[in-house]
Amino acid sequence: MIIDIFIFCLGLAIGSFLNVCIYRLPESRSVVHPPSRCPACGTDIAFYDNIPVFSYLLLRGRCRHCKARISPRYLMVELMAGLFAVGVYHRYGLSPETFCLYLFVAALLVVTFIDLDHRIIPDVVTYPGIGIGLICSFWSTAVTVVDSLLGIVVGGGLLFLVAFGYYTITKKEGMGGGDIKLLAMIGAFLGWKATIFTIFVGSAVGTIFGIVVALQTREGRKAAVPFGPFLSMGALLFVFYGRELISWYVGLLM
Repeated sequence: MIIDIFIFCLGLAIGSFLNVCIYRLPESRSVVHPPSRCPACGTDIAFYDNIPVFSYLLLRGRCRHCKARISPRYLMVELMAGLFAVGVYHRYGLSPETFCLYLFVAALLVVTFIDLDHRIIPDVVTYPGIGIGLICSFWSTAVTVVDSLLGIVVGGGLLFLVAFGYYTITKKEGMGGGDIKLLAMIGAFLGWKATIFTIFVGSAVGTIFGIVVALQTREGRKAAVPFGPFLSMGALLFVFYGRELISWYVGLLM
C-alpha cells in the first residue's frame, strides 16, 4: 500500500511535467526554462502553487494572482499519469520493463493531448521514442529485439500503405506522417503484433467516433478527427491486456 502511494505521487509529479510538454512542445519551446507561468497573466507559479492535484484543488482551479480559471485538464493529466503509474507497476512489477513501459505511456499521453489540440504529433516525441523503444527491447521479457525491429517496420509500413491507399483513391490526405511515426514508436516498444492490434482497435473506435461527430456537427464528414488518440488508446489497451486478448483471439480460431 505504501509503495502504491509513493508510485502514485511520483506519477502525479511526472504528470505535472507532461502538462508542460503538452503546452510547450507544439510551440517549439523549452520544457525546462522558463519556470511554469500562468497562461493568462504570465506570472511565475511558486513551487507551493505547483504541487500536483493539491495546489489545483486548494486554489479551486484558479491562478492565485489574476484569478483566471485554469483548465481542469491539467488536473486530469496529472491524475491519469498517477493512475497509469500504479497500473503499470501492478501489471509488470518493479523492473526495468516497468520503467520503459511507463515512459511509453507518458509519451502516449503527451501525443494524445497535443494531437487533440493542434492536430499534430511532434517528431520530438516519436523519433526519440522509436530509438528508446528499440533499446528497451534488449531487457524486455515480452518483446525481443527482432520483435521491436519488426514492430517499427510493420507499424510504420502498414500505416503508410493505408495512408497511401486512401490518398490514391480519394486524392485527399486522410492520415498524417505523425500517425505513421507514432505507430512505428508503438511497434518499437510493444512489437509487431501490437501494431496490428493497435490499428484494429484504433480504426474501430475512431470510425465509431467519426460517425458520431459527423452526425452531430455542421461539418459532417468534413470534420477533422485526429487519429493519434485512437492509436494511443489501442496501444494502452495492449499494454495492460494485450497478452490476454491475443490468447483469447487465438483460442477462438483453434
